[in-house]
Amino acid sequence: MNSGNLQYFKNWFSDFCRSFYLDDEKEQRNITLKEVHTGQVCENILYIARGESLDAGQMLIAETVALFHDVGRFPQYARYKTFRDSISVNHGLLGATVLKEQKILERLPGQEQEVIIDSVKFHNAFAIADIAEAETLLFLKLIRDADKLDIWRVFTEFYESPERERPEAVSLGLPNIPSYSNEIFSQIRKKEVISLTSMTTLNDFKLLQLSWIFDLNFWSSFTLLQERDYITRIASTLPQTDEVLASVAVMRSYAEEKLRHG
Repeated sequence: MNSGNLQYFKNWFSDFCRSFYLDDEKEQRNITLKEVHTGQVCENILYIARGESLDAGQMLIAETVALFHDVGRFPQYARYKTFRDSISVNHGLLGATVLKEQKILERLPGQEQEVIIDSVKFHNAFAIADIAEAETLLFLKLIRDADKLDIWRVFTEFYESPERERPEAVSLGLPNIPSYSNEIFSQIRKKEVISLTSMTTLNDFKLLQLSWIFDLNFWSSFTLLQERDYITRIASTLPQTDEVLASVAVMRSYAEEKLRHG
């Protein structure tokens, strides 16, 4: 892979996004959200990849994975008007299908195509897939970290912004009520990522997002998490109960330990 390939992919992606633009301003916010998100994930993955001392070729592949990781979101929203996979379609699998059908990667060697497609396909899985190929596993871990870091940004800005300016598809339709599910706290104490099936309220979803800390893979990812203060910013929007404060303390301690010891 070379820089010319990457520029070709960027041009294609811009045209692909524009093909889903909408006249309705409120709906277009959801498309713009994913286009901006992609750019931020590209920046994140390059930061993390530099921290892992990847070579120039690997950096290009990493950025391509980030560029295409959410390519399935655009046809998903066009078809279902939601970003909630559980009531529509798995956007990772759809993205891999789009890349194959569009033949966009054909200019690359077969092995590089496979790495990119598998990384897109599995980037949103609950847990890292059982992949024997070390190169694919590396890029999968990179994109999962880079994606989480920007999803935290998206939702932090969502929670902090006036309701009239919020992209509607971000909330996933969960009720914004003071309650939360108590069983979530036992998972946090065990340092486990919370499953989507445990969610019933928006507060549950916030705790689920914070639990992604337990699935970060690289020291550089934890540095970005700390610099951007996502734990504090998301935690501040939760009810300040003993259970919530104790859970946030567990997650904060875990992140600080990772930063100390790498």
